[in-house]
Amino acid sequence: AGIGKHVALDLARRNARTILACRSRERGQAAVEEIRAATGNPAVLLRLLDTGSLASVRAFARAVLREEKRLDVLVNNAGLTGLPFTITPEGLEQTFATNYLGPFLLTNLLLG
Repeated sequence: AGIGKHVALDLARRNARTILACRSRERGQAAVEEIRAATGNPAVLLRLLDTGSLASVRAFARAVLREEKRLDVLVNNAGLTGLPFTITPEGLEQTFATNYLGPFLLTNLLLG
């Protein structure tokens, strides 16, 4: 939803192979189908990613590096706000992990 979905829609309109990295399979698949229908671009894909989990970030990056020939654009748009203080299973504060650490790690892993 929001900015990320609109960026993905614009990229798909430009006929780009577009990967939506989403926490929720259900919401992500709905967005993929909506973007495909609006653009006629079948190369809009869903991959699951929780930037609040460094294990999820590492798995996502490994899959992208294995499956994709190249990566031209990365849009880090994940973010949380207003949640109660929570610690992730990895011992990190949830908001900091999701908004900063996860995207930083993802970017660095995808740089190759």
